Amino acid sequence: MSAPAPSPLAIVDAEPLPRQEEVLTEAALAFVAELHRRFTPRRDELLARRAERRAEIARTSTLDFLPETAAVRADDSWKVAPSPAALDDRRVEITGPTDRKMTINALNSGAKVWLADFEDASAPTWENVVLGQLNLTDAYTRNIDFTDPKSGKSYALKADAELATVVMRPRGWHLNERHLTTPDGEQVPGAFVDFGLYFFHNAKRLLDLGKGPYFYLPKTESHLEARLWNDVFVFAQDYVGIPQGTIRATVLIETITAAYEMEEILYELRDHASGLNAGRWDYLFSIVKNFRDGGAKFVLPDRNAVTMTAPFMRAYTELLVRTCHKRGAHAIGGMAAFIPSRRDEEVNKVAFEKVKADKDREANDGFDGSWVAHPDLVPIAMASFDAVLGDRPNQKDRLREDVDVKAADLIAVDSLKAKPTYDGLVNAVQVGIRYIEAWLRGLGAVAIFNLMEDAATAEISRSQIWQWINAGVEFENGKKATPELARKVAAEELQNIKAELGDEAFAAGHWQQAHDLLLTVALDEDYADFLTLPAYEQLKG
Repeated sequence: MSAPAPSPLAIVDAEPLPRQEEVLTEAALAFVAELHRRFTPRRDELLARRAERRAEIARTSTLDFLPETAAVRADDSWKVAPSPAALDDRRVEITGPTDRKMTINALNSGAKVWLADFEDASAPTWENVVLGQLNLTDAYTRNIDFTDPKSGKSYALKADAELATVVMRPRGWHLNERHLTTPDGEQVPGAFVDFGLYFFHNAKRLLDLGKGPYFYLPKTESHLEARLWNDVFVFAQDYVGIPQGTIRATVLIETITAAYEMEEILYELRDHASGLNAGRWDYLFSIVKNFRDGGAKFVLPDRNAVTMTAPFMRAYTELLVRTCHKRGAHAIGGMAAFIPSRRDEEVNKVAFEKVKADKDREANDGFDGSWVAHPDLVPIAMASFDAVLGDRPNQKDRLREDVDVKAADLIAVDSLKAKPTYDGLVNAVQVGIRYIEAWLRGLGAVAIFNLMEDAATAEISRSQIWQWINAGVEFENGKKATPELARKVAAEELQNIKAELGDEAFAAGHWQQAHDLLLTVALDEDYADFLTLPAYEQLKG
């Protein structure tokens, strides 16, 4: 006799949402509950292992390729599964949250792929979690339109053949979903909620559309975490009755530890792997987090001074291309975060030239595609990749055997001659406060100073403030990075925002709360692993 099905999960402290019953069905919740029962204990072990690895880095101030997996790296015979047709050409991917307007605009953008984001570009309010799922299902059934209440402009989907292929990004392993719990009160990991609801409702529907359930996996720190995802995929495909290998996953290499395990990550996921992506801001955040007590040689300059041509960043991207193509996987480049100005053509001209140079470099380095944050950037990135690819869907045949990256190259932060500046401190405070305030209002993708910022931006901002203070950095103007200076800059920024918005709009926002939270995670001696953990405790909805 088979075991009884686990009780569906309880929905806790959540206001009812329109049409939520279409997403939170008993059958879908039973599937999520089973994911939780089978796999959360391993998730918990892997989170504990992260802490152990971090302690080891603190002790040694170094990283190396793993000796225990040398055989995997040395074996030239294995490759990842062949790419499905819908994911063979990924030359431009657009990223963004799954609100109704963005869903339509991203699918219509002309990009080959839309990263439908439940992670860093989405603040995890219950409304965003549930209605984001509903918007994707509505898009697949062509039951979606949107009229902007302010402008009156209407949005509708183009023909199916013109729509981007969706690659959905669930939350990282570290975040729980407080609104879904087991009968005994255990919170379900957000990753299982996002993946489980999406996969359960859409896997077969996507196959009928000639596509499939495709995923981006964020914040991965080791091949063992990739192995857990692979086991989840194997179980999930059996559960809903679709063939093994239907799922395809692209892993973001956005942690410094994962950069040393790229081949092993692809190996663990090889029947389901599609590629790897170079996630810039989270990668820098991870370097600061892991080497924060490693001394002066690990102190990063202003974030905008760390371009992709910095030697240690170049080592990371070239190793990624080399690794992917050796194993038959796509190599996807980083984000062009610029948001075009409707008022300043000169700003646009300069930014478009920078975006073009960035995408030209990636295409010429062997990447098969790259990210943009705004539809206006799609043609620019497309032209860069068209010039290199022509009619070919990708350039996986470019093996980049000339690349030879040593372990030390990936953490040679001191190979960059730029230094932290006072303006860099001011910018980190400005962006940190402005982003966190929007996040607390439920917005995860926010335009700040003509750049589309997400949670990774706030992480690097607060991490740099923390690092500069703890390293005793002295700026070019003679001022020293101290908690007092950070508080002074933050107080000035709060006053500037108040003057910019007016008293009424300022009072209606979460500005003081955002200011306080930034200073907490930037100044606390006990460095928080993720800003979003304390922020989630303050997020309403």
